[in-house]
Amino acid sequence: MASPTSPRAGTRRKPLLSFRQIWNMSFGFLGIQFGFALQNANVSRIFETLGANIDDIPILWVAAPLTGLIVQPIIGYFSDRTWTRLGRRRPYFLAGAILATAALFFMPNSPVLWVAALTLWIMDASINISMEPFRAFVGDNLPSEQRTTGFAMQSFFIGTGAVVASALPYMLTNWFGVANEAPAGIIPNSVKWSFYIGGGVFLLAVLWTVFRSHEYSPEELEAFGDHAEEHSDLVAYGDPAVYATTGGRQLRYGLVAVVLGATLTYWLLTQSLNKELYIFSAGMIIIGLLFAIAGMLQRGGNYQNSFVTIINDLGNMPTTMKQLAVVQFFSWFALFAMWIYTTAAVTSYIYGTTDTTSRAYNDGADWVGVCFAAYSAVSALVAFGIPVLARRTSRRFTHMICLFCGGLGLLSFFVISNPDYLLLSMVGVGIAWASILSMPYAMLAGALPATKMGYFMGVFNFFIVIPQIVAAALLGFLVTTFFNGQPIYALLLGGASMMLAGLLSLRVKDVDDVASETPGSKAA
Repeated sequence: MASPTSPRAGTRRKPLLSFRQIWNMSFGFLGIQFGFALQNANVSRIFETLGANIDDIPILWVAAPLTGLIVQPIIGYFSDRTWTRLGRRRPYFLAGAILATAALFFMPNSPVLWVAALTLWIMDASINISMEPFRAFVGDNLPSEQRTTGFAMQSFFIGTGAVVASALPYMLTNWFGVANEAPAGIIPNSVKWSFYIGGGVFLLAVLWTVFRSHEYSPEELEAFGDHAEEHSDLVAYGDPAVYATTGGRQLRYGLVAVVLGATLTYWLLTQSLNKELYIFSAGMIIIGLLFAIAGMLQRGGNYQNSFVTIINDLGNMPTTMKQLAVVQFFSWFALFAMWIYTTAAVTSYIYGTTDTTSRAYNDGADWVGVCFAAYSAVSALVAFGIPVLARRTSRRFTHMICLFCGGLGLLSFFVISNPDYLLLSMVGVGIAWASILSMPYAMLAGALPATKMGYFMGVFNFFIVIPQIVAAALLGFLVTTFFNGQPIYALLLGGASMMLAGLLSLRVKDVDDVASETPGSKAA
């Protein structure tokens, strides 16, 4: 059997791409990050302005990760099977960009809170449609030794886009005199114009990649030998007996999950606990039903359909992917805590106000945008230094060091009283962010089969989304119950979580790093 990183007999190596080609294929991420950065830095502000209470904000945010949980694996699955005049992944780049631009234009004009929450859902779905194929795009187009560079290039554009997008309200207010205050319930013009500019940049950047990049046809991808088509830890489906056995197991586990979810729901009702906690019980019921349905279909011989394939592959992840999933969980739990609570923590803990109509609150909220721009700038600057450190040590060790920097940055918020010093905290966060956007994907790509690259990259998003759902459901309860409603403690929990993720990264099996230890091989 061919090794996961070695070409099979009779195949040819995928050619190396030039710096300009990698630049062009990654440029669309500049626009995608404009959308995400505006969302991350301003949506809590919009929700608060439209009347949301501080403990309601996490549950309003849950729409975003839930959307990614559903959209990304579906888009990945179908993009693996797509080939059009525009290519394999690029049609999805373009469709998502058009929808996301429309949502960005509408978001700051939401008249009431529920409309803003619905728009966030639509906007996040659209951004995910564009973003998911970009991860598989690197795996499709680059040989193993260039994938770390490819994902680092994406990190560079993510950082660069986020610098400008996060600081847009601040720049528009202080450089161009755009109003930063508005009556109660009205979004300031500085935020509105930031979203308009972001929508335009999103569309133009994605169009650049769509029309200035190349994709290999399915026949060309099949001829290349640097993608693994055979994996010893993947189950070989095809035999009806295998489907029947798998279906029986899924049916049992699914029914158990439904019963546990229903029991937990009943218990929560009797305890009158926070409504966010119902996300856990509802999630168990939904997942259980999906697995039970897939199990019944397979036991009945009806397994030739996309639904069964998606459910089976979800339980058939490569070992490296399972190990990275745990690292991603704690990394993204920390990031979501930061995105949800930084505005509230800084304005209340450092600026000393919770009045959304006050100048102090809006100055503090703008400074959060500057801080987010700072960590994005740092990530762009260090993006290409991370692969250098990884080549000298290992990708696992590099990722650990970067996550430790981010964890310390979040913990430092608790001891800072001068907001200017928050920029130093964001240096650590920026180093972690650059690594989170590149190292896990570089380690994962070498462990995935080419024919399912898009799907597994989409499933990998589960381990970004699930911790965000957990954070949205749990952090509001923890902050209210144990920390007297003080959001600064959510950032402390995030810092501890990120450092734990760093320790767990050392146990990941990096296929390319292992291969690099053999004579004549080269690390990615």
